[in-house]
Amino acid sequence: MEGYIENVEGKPVITRIKVHYHIKVPQGKKEEAERMISVHEKGCPAAISVKRGIEIEYSGDIEEE
Repeated sequence: MEGYIENVEGKPVITRIKVHYHIKVPQGKKEEAERMISVHEKGCPAAISVKRGIEIEYSGDIEEE
């Protein structure tokens, strides 16, 4: 996870967060994992709490085993 802190009105403020997953899943489950990443923000309490003031980006590397 990466957080971006910028100077806003003379004060340091977290303005953006990037979340990147590294996931290993069984064969045939890659599509489900991609779907999980795409809807994560809707069910994540932290994301719901901060999304009004902080941009959150999600991405992931998914490897089938």
